[in-house]
Amino acid sequence: MDTHYSIDHLPGRTIDLDGQDYLFFSGTSYLGISQDPTFRSLLAEGMARYGTVFGSSRNGNLQLRIYEEAESRLAAFARAEAALTLSSGMLAGQAVVNWLKGQGFEFIYAPNAHPAIWQEPTTRLPTGSFDDWTRQLPELVAAAATPHIVIALNALDALFSVAYSFDWVNQLPGNQAITLLVDDSHGLGVSGPEGSGIGSQIPKRPNVRLIVTASLAKAMGLPGGVIFSDPQTLSAIRRTAFFGACSPTPPAYLYAFCQAQGSYHAAFNQLLENIRLFEKRVGTSDLFQHIPDYPVFYTDQDRLYSYLLANRIFVYSFAYPTPTDKPNTRIVINALHRPEDIERLGDYLYGKAR
Repeated sequence: MDTHYSIDHLPGRTIDLDGQDYLFFSGTSYLGISQDPTFRSLLAEGMARYGTVFGSSRNGNLQLRIYEEAESRLAAFARAEAALTLSSGMLAGQAVVNWLKGQGFEFIYAPNAHPAIWQEPTTRLPTGSFDDWTRQLPELVAAAATPHIVIALNALDALFSVAYSFDWVNQLPGNQAITLLVDDSHGLGVSGPEGSGIGSQIPKRPNVRLIVTASLAKAMGLPGGVIFSDPQTLSAIRRTAFFGACSPTPPAYLYAFCQAQGSYHAAFNQLLENIRLFEKRVGTSDLFQHIPDYPVFYTDQDRLYSYLLANRIFVYSFAYPTPTDKPNTRIVINALHRPEDIERLGDYLYGKAR
């Protein structure tokens, strides 16, 4: 299970492993944008205009308009008030965490919160289930030592393909200033209405400020990260030394994103079609745990990895987030898969392969 393989090309629906084609049901390129011909052509246009990188502070005295345009489009896509881009999802999370820490906010973490929103090295995540944690949350908030609280969590559990309800937000105390910090790296682009992510699905409260962070390098296929919140919050984060010292997302990619809205829409619809085809094949089987219409199918049957690999089907299976963790075995559907790929996978899973 701890064997690692090396290839020298970008995975898509297949990979070349030791000279043989394997179906590839792994990775996080859910929409397959990095393989989309239209997107690649637009990226070449963007590089012709902006070069490969813009190695300047976003707070410098020379600005590129593409950043404002892309952030406006990202905010509209996510149904958020405003957006701010950085060079990675990890950096987006840490920019927010550092800003909140500087104001003396007390952090309350959910189980399995992503490292992007940790306060290293002091963060200790609670054990137990997410539902148990939400039941304890009003009491935890009320017992906090400061009136300013940050509740930090993931939008969903991508490791085990479990959806989170946010109904508990309505039960939070109404007399404390609460910031809800949500990492949506594995939801943006593939979950929520038209792939818009979690932001619009979280209940609104007058005393609860919502900040959503995400990697753009997964479903969105962009080397960068994003913060969604209200304009005043993002303006304050932008004024920090942490943000000012960061190199930005390469502008050519943001140009391609702005021009490729049709590709994103088509890829999302194709992904849904592929997921539903596999859901139909899985049926009521208890082999997998998964969120409806979500591309990740978790199994506790780790031996499935070796069996499928022997039949030239490569799936996700390795210890995460640290090498000492139990292997996590998942099948990941993407928008590039063809119906015959999914049928072949189903045949091997349910003993019908010829």
